[in-house]
Amino acid sequence: MTGSRSSPNIIITGTPGTGKSTHAQLLVQESPIPLKHVNVGEMVKDQGLHEGFDEEWQSYTVDDDKLLDELEPLADRGGLILDWHTCDIFPERWIDLVIVLRCNHTMLWERLERRNYPLKKIQENNEAEIMGVVSEEAGESYQSQAIVELTSESLEDLQENVSRMVEWIRNWLDNNAVAQTNQPDGT
Repeated sequence: MTGSRSSPNIIITGTPGTGKSTHAQLLVQESPIPLKHVNVGEMVKDQGLHEGFDEEWQSYTVDDDKLLDELEPLADRGGLILDWHTCDIFPERWIDLVIVLRCNHTMLWERLERRNYPLKKIQENNEAEIMGVVSEEAGESYQSQAIVELTSESLEDLQENVSRMVEWIRNWLDNNAVAQTNQPDGT
C-alpha cells in the first residue's frame, strides 16, 4: 500500500453532514507531519472534473477518470487527506487509512436542514446514514484493518477522533521508517 511514500494517505468519509471537512481541517493543524487536505467535491466543481450538474440532486456528476487522473500524482507523493462522501472510487493501493464518520440520524437531519439541503437530498442522505451505506462501501473496497469507524456528534468527539488519527499517523511513521530502513537498497 505505501510503496515509497514517506507520508500516509487518509480518506475521511461519511454521509454529508458528518463532519468530514471539520475533521480534516483540524487534522491538518494537529498532524505531526504536513498533510494536504483535498475536499474532493470542491475539487470536482472548481477544476471541472465532472460531466455536468444534476438539477434534481443539486450536485455534479463526477467524471471518475478525470478525478483519478488529477489525484494520482498527489496520492503517489503521499500526505493526502481525501475528504469526500464516498470512498470506493480510490484505488486501495493509494490509501493507508479510511476514517468513516457516523452520526445519529436525527442530528444529521438537523445539520443538513441548516445547510438548506432540499428535502429529497436530506431524506436520501439520512437513509444512507441509517443503512450504513458509506461503511459498507469502505468494507467492500479496503481491508478491514485500514478502516476505522468513528462517531461524530460533538466537539468532544471531534477532538478525540483527531487525537486518534494523530496517534495513528505517528504509528504509521514509526512502522514505515523501520520498513524503509530495512530495504536492501537503504531507501
